[in-house]
Amino acid sequence: MKYLIIGGVAGGATVAARLRRLDENARIILFERGEYISFANCGLPYYIGDTIPEREKLLLRSPEEFMEQLQVKVRTGHEVLYIHKDIKKVTVQIRSTGENYRESYDKLILSPGAEPIRPSIPGIESKHIYTMRTLSDADRIKAAITSGTIRDAVIVGGGFIGLEMAENLVNMGLHVTIIEKENQVMAPLDYLMACLVQNYLKENNVRLILGNGVAGFEETGKEIRIHLESGEQITTGLVLLSIGVRAETQLARDAGLETGNTGGIKVNEYLQTSDKHIYAVGDAIEVLNPVTGKPTLIPLAGPANKQARIAANNIVGGNKDKYRGTIGTGIVKIFGHTIGVTGANTKTLKRENMAYLSSYIHPMSHAGYYPGATRMSIKIMFCPDNGRLLGAQIVGEDGVDKRIDLFAQVIKNNGTVHDLTTIEHAYAPPPIPLLKIR
Repeated sequence: MKYLIIGGVAGGATVAARLRRLDENARIILFERGEYISFANCGLPYYIGDTIPEREKLLLRSPEEFMEQLQVKVRTGHEVLYIHKDIKKVTVQIRSTGENYRESYDKLILSPGAEPIRPSIPGIESKHIYTMRTLSDADRIKAAITSGTIRDAVIVGGGFIGLEMAENLVNMGLHVTIIEKENQVMAPLDYLMACLVQNYLKENNVRLILGNGVAGFEETGKEIRIHLESGEQITTGLVLLSIGVRAETQLARDAGLETGNTGGIKVNEYLQTSDKHIYAVGDAIEVLNPVTGKPTLIPLAGPANKQARIAANNIVGGNKDKYRGTIGTGIVKIFGHTIGVTGANTKTLKRENMAYLSSYIHPMSHAGYYPGATRMSIKIMFCPDNGRLLGAQIVGEDGVDKRIDLFAQVIKNNGTVHDLTTIEHAYAPPPIPLLKIR
């Protein structure tokens, strides 16, 4: 069998490794249009902020290691331009030379990922405006900051990456402003929970401009002027666009593969596209949200890795392994605080006309009589008829990760608030010691 994989980061690299473990005799070729494969994109903000000073630690496995350890041929700088599904071939371009060639396959796996959104507004192509999705993007941002000419930065968008970047840029001595068109940061959080996060940002001298979008950009020599929809203007040395990502589906659509209402590649429960010989995983696919029962796009590395293993299992062993969907569990650290989310928030529940009740509690992170306990805020949403747990949000310092994972498992297993009272978990008065970064 001959397997071709398009995309070499979280989903694609995992598919390649799993296929080799399941099929020792297969021919496996992985195409990546960029320079790098299998890099830790979740660590990019911390590389920029020097928490992770060694760049090579972000490179989890090189093309040479893939060949040596797994006998997987990796072709970086090779972009798949077209899928000829009727003859089971792809057209590939070598980006350095412009040369095109064709490669045949028995099974094809798509893991094209998503690209940062760049809105069509005046000045968007300025050299002072950056996005961050790849290691090369991070290199360019880090080089600009370490040049010593930039003293302040504006982040457009208050999502996970935007807030992580705010923390790291502040730690590097920059004055940071966040512009968010909505009335709060972190859209997965409900408003009152987001207000806690906004307070942490303000306490660390991050300026917030909420409920105000960007109308355009204007270069002013070594800096760039941001024109806001309100008429206000801000001048800065660096702009980071962090307003979300768009699924890369052009290749699939050109091939005639079915896409869903969300715009993502449509797959069945076995992660198979509308063509039985083509599977798809990662940020570009439409997945089921088990809470709402509706399709959604959730661009997270964790689900992509799980999808990759399941797709490889089904490609080699037949369609037996089902993907159960994604409920959107995520976590982020902001200035010593942790924010965890899972399931649906109230905006989603209202949009889907799902009845719910909310409960807020403010427990201590560990036993109150043991020194160092801190208070956290927990919000859950559940169905008033049967108690089914629909969503959870936590903001605190310690212990957020453990609790949000427990909530996620109850939600994923269609559990109720009553199940929360029966969970067996480890307990000790002190917190688990944190590893020190040397």
